[in-house]
Amino acid sequence: MGSRTCDLVGQVDPAQSFDTQALLRYASANVIGFPPNPSLFTISQFGHGQSNPTFLIEVCSGTLAKKYVLRKKPCGNLLASAHAVEREYEVLHALSTHSVVPVPKVFCLCTDSSVIGTPFYIMEYLEGRIFVDPMLPDVLPERRRVIYRAVAQALAGLHSADVDIVGLGNYGKRMNYCKRQVERWAKQYLLSTGEGKSRRNPKMLELADWLRQHIPLEDSSGATAGLVHGDFRIDNVVFHPIEDRVIGILDWELSTLGNQMCDVAYSCLGFIVNIASESIEENNGFELTSFPDGVPSLSNYLGDYCSAAGRPWPIEQWKFYIAFSLFRGASIYAGVHCRWIMGNASGGDRARCTGEKADSFIRTAWSFIQRKSVLPQHPPTETSLEDHVRQLGHDSSDQGLPMGGKFVPSEKVQKLRNRLTKFMEDHIYPTENEFYKLAQSTMRWTVHPNEEKLKELAKKEGLWNLFIPFDSATRARELIFGSRNGPVNNDFGSLLGAGLSNLEYGYLCEIMGRSVWAPQIFNCGAPDTGNMEVLLRYGNEVQMKEWLVPLLEGNIRSGFAMTEPQVASSDATNIECSIKRISFKFGYDQPI
Repeated sequence: MGSRTCDLVGQVDPAQSFDTQALLRYASANVIGFPPNPSLFTISQFGHGQSNPTFLIEVCSGTLAKKYVLRKKPCGNLLASAHAVEREYEVLHALSTHSVVPVPKVFCLCTDSSVIGTPFYIMEYLEGRIFVDPMLPDVLPERRRVIYRAVAQALAGLHSADVDIVGLGNYGKRMNYCKRQVERWAKQYLLSTGEGKSRRNPKMLELADWLRQHIPLEDSSGATAGLVHGDFRIDNVVFHPIEDRVIGILDWELSTLGNQMCDVAYSCLGFIVNIASESIEENNGFELTSFPDGVPSLSNYLGDYCSAAGRPWPIEQWKFYIAFSLFRGASIYAGVHCRWIMGNASGGDRARCTGEKADSFIRTAWSFIQRKSVLPQHPPTETSLEDHVRQLGHDSSDQGLPMGGKFVPSEKVQKLRNRLTKFMEDHIYPTENEFYKLAQSTMRWTVHPNEEKLKELAKKEGLWNLFIPFDSATRARELIFGSRNGPVNNDFGSLLGAGLSNLEYGYLCEIMGRSVWAPQIFNCGAPDTGNMEVLLRYGNEVQMKEWLVPLLEGNIRSGFAMTEPQVASSDATNIECSIKRISFKFGYDQPI
């Protein structure tokens, strides 16, 4: 079920209390729509989280009742740049105003510490569910997979935000993020540990040195740069009260611009160490084995993200990103433990064990680094049959697979998948920027010369027209090869794809979909695919020779146009307009 947001509040921690009347006066003057002259004004504190204290404001005036959330800096001496509620407000305001990223709306920011003791901001209260325990113990197994996929898609959506368009272009430095972060968290750890503070672990300092020597090249190239949340995990998102979709991403204190793969790795830490429980659970750097049915593996979750975000499989850099995330987590826990020792931690007694948590993260990081392999060579493609039937509405018997089994690609499909993935990594991704430049220029209606070169290369690699179902290819082959005039050309058979079923093609289509430019390179883009299949299934020999073959060869393009008053004619039974045969010239001097 998850915890309802309203169930996560309790009494205000005395160490974090403040002048509620001063807050009431400020909110009344600065929050638009705040109930005037309230008859009820109560403050309670959210117990989840150990960083910036967060409070629920409930206010009533007559029949008008509203809820708000207040987030403030902790009291006491704080580390430089820590607990930056001002930055939280800035990013939430930008995203809620100019993007579709699900975040709560913010109403006001107060930087005057004289009001309630520290800076704060007030934002929208989201009524929903928060899954504090990543094991999802009270959730049905079939829903667990859906929930984790929604989390991965929410992170991908966050990473798709164009920071220049939403007004966050100067929110941070985009390049060399990991390099700066290693130094930042190493410094924070030193400031949080030592005499009178949390115990300092020398292995942490050695870990910092290892990270400095293994920073990925993409960190300095900007290939993975964009908006970074900084603390993205399943218990920092709010789900709809009854639907398994994300309605809000919370806790933006560490957000900035930088290497987005750090977000991805950090969101995967729950698969390697138990970050939700007060107890310490680790598995020598390997994935935990205590997850219940339905919770995906780390590879499946990562595959969901890469698919949604259009990113390549990060096998070469994954060891660094996980080790860095554990390093950063250890530094954060050490800081929480230090504040607990000094009496400033907002997590109360739960902060007492965070020193041991920090050491656990350090041990796990070193165990992970020493592993020979940390990810499979390729993203997993297994999808449960139940999921596929539910999504496509097909009967399982059509595919000849037993209910309850797994869709495991055949050796043929796996080889095609590997070749396609390599083609994408070697040729498509490196060329995307050039395609984008042309699309934004005055020459956007012309064909980029590299496109034609890549098409020829795709043909040679046997990655051409993969969309064609085997039954459609069979009909065309029989119709044309059986004619008195013989085959159109000797290469016609090679233009009819790889003889795949729709299910088998799905494995390949998912990879092509990671780049907006890829389908066209492989001659698998709409509307040509649909038009070719109409000709394949229903065209006669003359029509195939005149229109299908040039489309299969990639020498012409096709179009699809439809206009219909009042009704949607995607359902042919709704057609109300008249249809008349006309003849006019179209491009190739042929009547249509």
